[in-house]
Amino acid sequence: MKLQLPPLSLYVHIPWCVQKCPYCDFNSHGKQGDLPQEAYVDALLADLDADLDYVQGRKLHSIFIGGGTPSLFDASAIGRLLEGVKARIPFCDDIEITMEANPGTLEHDDFSAYREAGVTRLSVGVQSFSKDKLNLLGRIHGRDEATRAAQLATAAGYQSFNLDLMHGLPNQSFEEAMADIDTAASLNPPHLSWYQLTIEPNTLFHSRPPQLPDDEALWHIYEQGQKKLAALGYEQYEISAYAKPGYQCRHNLNYWQFGDYLGIGCGAHGKVTLPAENRILRTVKIKHPKGYLAASDYLFELTDVPEEDRSLEFLMNRLRLMTPIAKREFESRTGLDASLLDEGMTQASEKGLIELSEESWTLTPKGHMFVNDLLSRFL
Repeated sequence: MKLQLPPLSLYVHIPWCVQKCPYCDFNSHGKQGDLPQEAYVDALLADLDADLDYVQGRKLHSIFIGGGTPSLFDASAIGRLLEGVKARIPFCDDIEITMEANPGTLEHDDFSAYREAGVTRLSVGVQSFSKDKLNLLGRIHGRDEATRAAQLATAAGYQSFNLDLMHGLPNQSFEEAMADIDTAASLNPPHLSWYQLTIEPNTLFHSRPPQLPDDEALWHIYEQGQKKLAALGYEQYEISAYAKPGYQCRHNLNYWQFGDYLGIGCGAHGKVTLPAENRILRTVKIKHPKGYLAASDYLFELTDVPEEDRSLEFLMNRLRLMTPIAKREFESRTGLDASLLDEGMTQASEKGLIELSEESWTLTPKGHMFVNDLLSRFL
């Protein structure tokens, strides 16, 4: 089998936020004074210049500007960044360009300005509409700001926008979790991310754990939330992502389909396929803003994904999606023969985790609940 070039995306990391949330394990740093917007955009474009050999004639399928809080940057800085990217890599005609935004940092007039700068999609970090829960999560916005952000995203003419919601929050009741879904849906976002709070190492919540709902309560919230979202017209297409028809996030789909993406910015990760060399590479950039801004070479780590690890890496990504996995997709993205998975997939089928066909593998409802059990067969 031969590796084939998948679609190419770009991830841009902007690491600053107003303050670090107690649950956040992302590479983010509290804002102190004015941000070096111009210098950082210059560095991002220089970082991209060093990765241009990885483009291999492709156009950009999507861009995701994440953080941190990218909306701390002015629309003019975001516009200069996107102009610089386009000057280096052609855009697909229907490119999706997403920017994360915090309702507590976006000036209302900026919604239209970011749209004019080239952003086509917003992802707004609401997390909850409950004042008490927002305070516990260290968020700097309130219910009214979150509601207004969604309304202004609609008014500004974005092709789509996402609202981020969390459940399983400290002392959260079932009724509170369902109320968050109802409030979010009333704002008519084309896309919702709804995911459970998890306590990650190296966070304030890890050192001072809050009181979370027990497993039975968490399962009840999840099960009923799934039903509510479906009834509201949101189709689950990924473990924690729900969309109205036609509004799936193209950038995230490329991740989970084992596509390629360049990663620029502090601590950004990338994954690149080199068919001529039968190689899949992973890149990591310098993590800390001071070191990144002072660097002439932004690469921190470059590693090969060896052939023996490609099956597991592909499955760890692809099993997040709800759609069948075509065997030819596996072969083109890994350069391996699909028959290598026969034994493990047969075992998984016997356990009721996978449905088999000549062309594809399909995760069953039970399989979605026990993905780690399935993955263990390919270690």
